[in-house]
Amino acid sequence: MKIVSYIYLLLLVLCLVLLGACSSTKVVPAGDALYTGAKIDIRDSLLTRKKKKALSSQLLALTRPKPNQKVLGIPFKLNIYNAFRAKKGLGKWIREKMGQPPVLLSNVNLNKNVQVLQNYLVNKGYFNARVRGDSTIKGKKASATYSVRADGQYIIQKVEFRGDSSTLQQAIRGTMPKTLLKKDKPFDLEVITTERLRIDNYLKENGFYFFSPENLLIKADTTIGHNKVDLFMTVKPDIPDNAQKVYRINDVYIFTGYNLDAAQMDTSRAGATLYKGYYVVDRRKFYKPKLFQQAMAFDSGDVYNRTDHNASISRLVSMDIFKFVKNRFEVVPNVDSPLLNTYYYLTRQPKKSLRAELNGYTKSNNLTGSNITLGWRNRNAFRGGEILAVKASAGFEVQYSGQFKGYNTFRFGLEPSISFPRFLVPFFNFNTKGGFLPRTNIKLGYDILQRQKLYTMNSFRVSYGFTWKESIQKEHELNPIVINYVQPVSITQEYLDSAKNNTALYSAIDTQFILGSEYSYTWTNVVTYKPVNGFYLNAGIDISGNVAGLLTGANISKGDTGYVIGKQFSQFTRLVGDFRFYRKVASNSVWANRIYAGIGIPYGNSSALPYVKQFFSGGNNSLRAFRSRSVGPGTFEAPQQNGTFQEQPGDIKLEMNTELRFPLVSILQGAVFVDAGNVWLWNDDKYRPGAQFTSKFLSEIAAGTGVGIRFDLSFLVLRFDLAFPIRKPWLEPGKRWVLNQVDFGSSEWRKDNLIFNLAIGYPF
Repeated sequence: MKIVSYIYLLLLVLCLVLLGACSSTKVVPAGDALYTGAKIDIRDSLLTRKKKKALSSQLLALTRPKPNQKVLGIPFKLNIYNAFRAKKGLGKWIREKMGQPPVLLSNVNLNKNVQVLQNYLVNKGYFNARVRGDSTIKGKKASATYSVRADGQYIIQKVEFRGDSSTLQQAIRGTMPKTLLKKDKPFDLEVITTERLRIDNYLKENGFYFFSPENLLIKADTTIGHNKVDLFMTVKPDIPDNAQKVYRINDVYIFTGYNLDAAQMDTSRAGATLYKGYYVVDRRKFYKPKLFQQAMAFDSGDVYNRTDHNASISRLVSMDIFKFVKNRFEVVPNVDSPLLNTYYYLTRQPKKSLRAELNGYTKSNNLTGSNITLGWRNRNAFRGGEILAVKASAGFEVQYSGQFKGYNTFRFGLEPSISFPRFLVPFFNFNTKGGFLPRTNIKLGYDILQRQKLYTMNSFRVSYGFTWKESIQKEHELNPIVINYVQPVSITQEYLDSAKNNTALYSAIDTQFILGSEYSYTWTNVVTYKPVNGFYLNAGIDISGNVAGLLTGANISKGDTGYVIGKQFSQFTRLVGDFRFYRKVASNSVWANRIYAGIGIPYGNSSALPYVKQFFSGGNNSLRAFRSRSVGPGTFEAPQQNGTFQEQPGDIKLEMNTELRFPLVSILQGAVFVDAGNVWLWNDDKYRPGAQFTSKFLSEIAAGTGVGIRFDLSFLVLRFDLAFPIRKPWLEPGKRWVLNQVDFGSSEWRKDNLIFNLAIGYPF
């Protein structure tokens, strides 16, 4: 009821906004006017129409203030502000949260805008540009016009790097082949600033610790004529002496118990332990000195470089055992060559912690559930940076009403794990470079799943593997040992009777024994769900049973079934790929896309993937127009029965999603989306006709569309999606598109086709 009430409220607000569209100036004070925006008028015969348009757009973006926002030419937020004038209560809340006060002509400072535009033009090489501003008032509305005489943009004719034969000057001249200042390119102060940063970064990588971009001077000669300019890179004459020296690392000190409240940093060696070139001050012996040798990128005698500087800090932070990491360098006095002592000050994280998480959710198959997780963590468990953790979870899914009341699900799980900040491999000792320490993870797990009136399953799992990052964008995960054993404890006759009509239900209660390995690679330049341009790729391979298959000679197609410790094992290769593309289409809108493909090939000791490795389609993070796990495989339509039985797994999956996300008001976001996809079987199943993957797979795609609203609270996104199918693959060819059957006025159609999804977070 709350959701319905909120929708009615939004409709009321919308009506009031539309009715108030013609009165956007009713609260404008006497003697003032509503500011409707600015216009740029460029006069320059040397600029092409395309360049004029681009420059005009750039200049317009610099003018302030911005006029009231408009959608389809209507200032919705301004009209909301005008429509709700109450000084308290709901009207005041709507006005403040959804409205926007009028932007007035009195807020416009023409002279300041003229100066901003003038400076921008000069910085872009229009050295003779002139700008004039004026305002136009028509009734209660006003606009601004800025007339620009650009008089041609200056072009770079020559670039020279000048200087003497000193080490610094030679290093700077050595960077010239990669200069950003190019002949025949326009003069641009932003490019010059970036060039100074580029040179500074190169020098920092080669020992010039005290050098600064401000030490560089770029002289411009504009007396050549014909709008040409010569640029000369040099060093300022008053550069400090220490900025000209190449520094090397002398001693490295690591203080493990630094207190942020201390009056000053302690640089005493008292109590320090020298371990492989590092002085570790750990008076209470909390850590093994070897831990820091793995984290440090600097060695005594190395030439200082910024990459190792940042990498050492990042590696210490990534251990997750230190709350704060501070670093400083100190010049060693009275020595023949420039040297730096390096100091790291580490503030410990609390050694032990307890965390609880509680969440609730609803699924598109009308199940409502909750889950609680308790996690205990012991940091630096064995003095080597290890993290020992134990996670316990419990959850349920229930159906309070309807025909299937009582088919509830309960889950309980326990997972102890330990993580080491290094590669833990017998007989080998190696490490990675960069700002992230590798981690070795060992996990054990036990779960019990009880579906009332149906079955109870036990699950045991063990994994041993590694995670490491090449950079902030690239991450690897390799688990050479993955063991998973799933066994039914009890199965009701009701479930067995249902499985006779839908053989796919048997796979959910099969004994599954997986002896495998996994690898996945992730690359992304997207670190937020906010409107950005970017990509995300996750690709992985999962193999199981190959060694056991070779040893036992398993070939199930010939009746040769292989066993390990008396249990039939699974044998397969599984490949997955998840590609996402985000495109910013407006200042606060994003077009999000995903293509997910997975293929599992069973062979040897298996005719199909084990249930825990199979793919499903449908649900609030998949095809939102279909109930969870209900689509496919292929054109097969499962018999209509208890909704909790809708388990339609496949060995192959293809899914495509596209979604336009845009702001509505305040924290409320809107979305329009289309989802398409299906799952298929690798081998034919006589009990599920049409389920096998064939060359006709594109004609067997399911599709749906819908709209959604999201409450974006920054730390939490609450998502509501309403969708309906537009293509049903189980129908006869030629009748699978069902757009012509859409009938929102029919209660029967809504009952059979409208799917409501409630979820936390974005679907992709």
